[in-house]
Amino acid sequence: MKTSVLTIRMDEKLEMLLKKASEYSGKNRSEIAREALERQLRLIQFEELRLRSMPFAEARGYLTDEDIFKGIS
Repeated sequence: MKTSVLTIRMDEKLEMLLKKASEYSGKNRSEIAREALERQLRLIQFEELRLRSMPFAEARGYLTDEDIFKGIS
């Protein structure tokens, strides 16, 4: 698998949170950063898909998350 390198700047607070997460989880900083970045990108992807599908859902009477949950249960 081809990989690339990303350099980021962190303030001291974020650096300390990353260090603590690394110590707690036993994962290195890069692993934690990759996982966090992937989660964030997946969330953005989900939000984009949700926005694109909203007009279709609204046309069928699904206006809220609760409407959807009622429709599938």
